[in-house]
Amino acid sequence: SAERTVVSHPSPAHPPGGRSYHGRMLLPRPLRLPAAVLLAVCVAVTVLFAILFAGHTQPSRLDAAVDPALQDSLGRVIVLLNVSDVAGTLIPVSLMTLALTVACLATRRWSGAVLALVATPAASVLTELVLKPLVDRTIRGDLTFPSGHATGMFALAATCAVLLVDPPGHRVSAAVRLLLASLALLLATTVSLAMVARLSHYLTDAVAGAAVGTGVVLACALTLDWGARRR
Repeated sequence: SAERTVVSHPSPAHPPGGRSYHGRMLLPRPLRLPAAVLLAVCVAVTVLFAILFAGHTQPSRLDAAVDPALQDSLGRVIVLLNVSDVAGTLIPVSLMTLALTVACLATRRWSGAVLALVATPAASVLTELVLKPLVDRTIRGDLTFPSGHATGMFALAATCAVLLVDPPGHRVSAAVRLLLASLALLLATTVSLAMVARLSHYLTDAVAGAAVGTGVVLACALTLDWGARRR
């Protein structure tokens, strides 16, 4: 019989160069649905609080019940309050964003670099230029909803968590990656609560800021993954 030659072609799941299609994803397939659900929760919390507290100048019942306890417990830690006030401002957040971007570029994780470079600034712009003027909730005349400190810090923490979920090569163990993500979340929570203790925000401002920061990062990650799958 005549000899037949079979020519194999690289499958879409394994493009030339040996790099798998999955390797370009920020979120592995099993985590995409939970990420979408968490994004929906963040949007719902932000919208609900915005409706409830629009135009308010006084704390809600939840704020009135919880904020004094935070102020009593954290108010004496002056160093913590001062550090937290600085940590969530523009320059530190920008430097941390730049550091994450450079780290992704150094490892040629292009989608991660885009996420780090875009998500946190986008969350801050949404908070400062859209939501604060729109909701118009104030403390002593200053717009407070959502908390800009909470937005920036939780956007950074969520970005770190996404980048640590499935890094290229998995050179760092899962336990270490979980620890690093937890530390980032702890820092974001500490800064947010410290701003409540400083009487700069209500607790619900901080919760809304956390929702905005986390939600924008998840939306960016899911969008980048969708674009990578399309390509």
